Amino acid sequence: MNMRIVYVNGTYLPENEAMISIFDRGFLMADGVYEVTSVLDGKLIDFAGHAKRLERSLNELDMPRPACLPDLLEIHRELVRLNGIEEGMIYLQITRGAPGDRDFVFPDPETCMPTVVLFTQNKPGLANSPVAKTGIKVISVADQRWARRDIKTVQLLYPSMGKMMAKAAGVDDAWMVEDGMVTEGTSNNAYIVKGNTIITRHLGNEILHGITRAAVLRFAREAQMHVEERSFSIAEAQAADEAFITSASAFVMPVVEIDGAAVGAGTPGPVAARLREIYLDESRKVAV
Repeated sequence: MNMRIVYVNGTYLPENEAMISIFDRGFLMADGVYEVTSVLDGKLIDFAGHAKRLERSLNELDMPRPACLPDLLEIHRELVRLNGIEEGMIYLQITRGAPGDRDFVFPDPETCMPTVVLFTQNKPGLANSPVAKTGIKVISVADQRWARRDIKTVQLLYPSMGKMMAKAAGVDDAWMVEDGMVTEGTSNNAYIVKGNTIITRHLGNEILHGITRAAVLRFAREAQMHVEERSFSIAEAQAADEAFITSASAFVMPVVEIDGAAVGAGTPGPVAARLREIYLDESRKVAV
């Protein structure tokens, strides 16, 4: 197997030579943010959206901007080239850096530089995933994450636990519920369809402001579909005609069962299928 070339703080190097300090605050405090950009046909999907959200996450955490920020597109492209990625993903992580010892207080940004890491994940067949034809099954779990889910931080312990709860239940994923209403999936935004109306939770601190979410809702409105941004319950979702999720790596993925109850006919519906098709077509046209 070919050794991946990764990026660490300005250097491209084989993955087995990449090193980060044990004092890095991403490791010690989950004091870091990340983005995942999909690659189709060797090009980056919705890169501008990911870059903009990354800047917002840095702002919200008062995290210094790394010197390489203006060059991120070039770094992404170079990693795609070096690793020969046709279909897959690029993971980017920025932490507050490694001050040389452990302390709750933020280090001095003048002397402690941010840590920047990027690596690729090769996923042939990403766009033609067979799961999109069959749909996924989800369970509901209590949302026990911190309150600022709109910041894309690396503290992903509870979403990981949610995935494991789903696995233990013999299903594919979990939708998180707070105050009786669905927030989002463990690593995706959640939607239901009733008639010609697509319903998904409104933006706020309770959910991640999905880049794929924004694009899919824009395409839906352009296709004359009605969109309602509001919260919904598991019971409403189970009674819907269709359900689906969106994320940078799943694109648009139908949900056919929620807590053991079939959604609609229990098979992927036409709205999710159409939105997936539109999203992939339109995103490929403007990929960089």
